[in-house]
Amino acid sequence: MANIQKRIESILSSAVVAAFGQEHADADPLINPTKDPKFGDYQANLAMGLAKKVGQKPRDIATTIVENINEPEFFEKIDIAGPGFINLTLTQNTINDSAENILGDLDRLAIAKTEDKQTVVVDFSSPNVAKEMHVGHIRSTVIGDALARIFDFLGHDVIKQNHVGDWGTQFGMLIQYMDEMPDEDKAAHESGQGDTLNTIYQKSKKRFDEDADFATRARERVVALQAGDEDTLAVWQKLVNESETYFDSVYKRLGVSLTLENIKGESFYNPMLAKVIEDLKTADLLKVSQGADVVYPEGFKDRDGNPMPMIVRKSDGGFLYATTDLAAAHYRIEDLKSDRIVYVTDSRQSQHFAMVFQTLREAGWAPFNVRLDHVPFGTIMGKDRKPFKTRSGETIKLVDLIDEAESRAIKILADKNPDMDEAVAKDVAHTVGIGCLKYADLSNDRIKDYIFDWDRMLSFDGNTAAYLQNSYVRCMSIFRRGEIDPASLAGAKIMAVEAAERLIVLKLLQLPNVLQSVADSLEPHRLCNYLYELASLYHSFYEKCPVLKSEGETKTSRLALCLLTATTISHGLALLGIDTPEQM
Repeated sequence: MANIQKRIESILSSAVVAAFGQEHADADPLINPTKDPKFGDYQANLAMGLAKKVGQKPRDIATTIVENINEPEFFEKIDIAGPGFINLTLTQNTINDSAENILGDLDRLAIAKTEDKQTVVVDFSSPNVAKEMHVGHIRSTVIGDALARIFDFLGHDVIKQNHVGDWGTQFGMLIQYMDEMPDEDKAAHESGQGDTLNTIYQKSKKRFDEDADFATRARERVVALQAGDEDTLAVWQKLVNESETYFDSVYKRLGVSLTLENIKGESFYNPMLAKVIEDLKTADLLKVSQGADVVYPEGFKDRDGNPMPMIVRKSDGGFLYATTDLAAAHYRIEDLKSDRIVYVTDSRQSQHFAMVFQTLREAGWAPFNVRLDHVPFGTIMGKDRKPFKTRSGETIKLVDLIDEAESRAIKILADKNPDMDEAVAKDVAHTVGIGCLKYADLSNDRIKDYIFDWDRMLSFDGNTAAYLQNSYVRCMSIFRRGEIDPASLAGAKIMAVEAAERLIVLKLLQLPNVLQSVADSLEPHRLCNYLYELASLYHSFYEKCPVLKSEGETKTSRLALCLLTATTISHGLALLGIDTPEQM
């Protein structure tokens, strides 16, 4: 009885077949939890969809379905409302048994792994070599990480891919500048006392723009890099290694599951690009426009209604992002055997990926049983509703954002719990600060822009990580105050008799479907909303149903509900990449 909603769907599907025949076995029962308890626990809206197929009024269809439900003991009450909604109220035994089932499997909360296992590639983060990660990288990084964690928990084989920018014309500029740096500057850089890679990039770009002779040497260096010149490749590799070490340090601080093993930079696909062009030509998709090689994916037109080209090779022979993305997708499908590829990038790239996906289909490289998803997201805005920057208008570094989150969290914790040990406070501040930073992003509908507001994201009230983390701490503090070992509740009987207790259990039972909906929609805010609703129900339960002051089986049952709530909040936050502290 791990997934109540699927059990109800199965019962109703059997009733439909019994009432109207096997040809309607695939009718979607359209089961959803009710928003108001007075309408029962679940509502089925399938009668409206069957009306045309069966040729009867929806309410008559609903009545016939109810008459054919062969497990009446599962439901305490079944009502038909309005034009044909079927309202279902579970029996007390069903509620109690379901909660006990979860209690018996706290590691997975009684959520079975999928029977339809897939290999899912998740492409996310994708910073550029020799550039510091900035505020714009946080969305791709935390959204992609959350999706990868949820796919993994559901039982899929997840392959994380960090498509870093480590190839292209800018490296000629960087390598040449590194070569021409005075020896003392090189030594200072390598010791960590001199210019950072980010500063070197800025200086090399300035010189490239202002010094024509340097620009010429830089372009020649690009040719040398692409030709495999050993000295040039050696400098390039140093740049890459140094950047990868930096990326890894940021990911560790941010608590993201990406590792160096997940990096597949643009350079990895460089040897494949010429074959991409050949294969497009063989597929009769390659055309020439103003000297450049292009493809015209079906369905894309410019403002004048003309077919819109996607350039795959410039007139000078250079390749573009589209070429690399085609090669990467081909590799992921052929070599990694992916069933689904998920790209997490900002919404400005929506058309680019739509054209890439269409080209992959037309070339026959992506069969229609391989799902291709672009996960677009909006921009982080300041309170002035402009892209979030420093007061001087500069892009905010991601490490500075992390520092600020931890610093603000320390001050808030000092006010709330001044007696906390300093070392413990530092660890808790890291957990809370990073959690709030990530949750503020994940809890918003990803396609929309959102306002970056420190006060709101670090608040202990409302839909924030701090609120959920504090809810977890409050749940578990009951066991400390009562001197009760949570492990002693193994096998406990649950009696969710009071309305507040019943609502807790019903919300706990929704988690499997919430996680599946996130995997289908690629919208992590659905899990955030669920956790916030669960925590809110818990606070209501705590006020209405005394726990430590109750006695006997009632006390044991309520303690079990506290443990189930705490564990669900902790697991849910972990799937979002957020830790839970033991005290706040």
